[in-house]
Amino acid sequence: MPGFAGLHVLSLESRRAEEMAKLIANNGGIATVAPSMREAPLESNAEALTFASTLLAGGFDVVIFLTGVGTRALTRVIETAYPREQFVEALKRVTVVARGPKPIAALKELGVPVAVAAPEPNTWRELLQALAAVPLESRRVAVQEYGVSNPELLAGLAERGARVTRVPVYQWALPEDTAPLRAAVESLARGRFDVVLFTTSVQVSHLLGVARQMNLEEPLRQSLARTVIGSIGPTTTEALQEHGLAADLEPSHPKMGFLVKETADRSAELLAPKRSAPRS
Repeated sequence: MPGFAGLHVLSLESRRAEEMAKLIANNGGIATVAPSMREAPLESNAEALTFASTLLAGGFDVVIFLTGVGTRALTRVIETAYPREQFVEALKRVTVVARGPKPIAALKELGVPVAVAAPEPNTWRELLQALAAVPLESRRVAVQEYGVSNPELLAGLAERGARVTRVPVYQWALPEDTAPLRAAVESLARGRFDVVLFTTSVQVSHLLGVARQMNLEEPLRQSLARTVIGSIGPTTTEALQEHGLAADLEPSHPKMGFLVKETADRSAELLAPKRSAPRS
């Protein structure tokens, strides 16, 4: 059997859960996928509509798009108050910046050219580096946010003199049905998984938050110390570190297929020393 060779693999993927399960199975793993999050619209779209009116009035110089989903969601909100064509024409008059391929694709759908794009692995660091050639002193910069605010990015922009406006479009919530996630927490705390794959930073906080609610955080952490942890990229790895966990592997490209394949190929090598170490 290739790759995982029958290891039990947990994924917390939500939107692409079925695809993730197939990838794990195709790489020889026994897959459990427990959705850990959902996109919940903000109770009020006031910030998005205020952004739109300011943009249309010429009130911004630079607009930064961080996610494709957020770009499309922002467009839908703005279309409730203004014609799409008006929004697109306003974006064409400013410097448009994209964090990675997903917002670039969403902007292409709108017909909006991207002036600056961050290279892989598409974190806030690459984004700030890509903006090095763009004058920001006293310029008005809007940042489309993606669930949680990024204080490092906002601080980096402010340090260069930008006048920053946050544009939150959606936030992440727990799934309406948390039973699969709670079952996964219990199984993980009992040591029934060999590998856990994280594809976004929010999954980390939600997993630990549910474990805390179930009074299982400590056994879950002990189990994770004996489990291979795969992280899709630097942002997720940083989230793990902030919560006192360490990623054993990041793929060569921050994509789901690369994460599963490369973790599968190295799973036995990575798992052996963890399982041979004395329990804490």
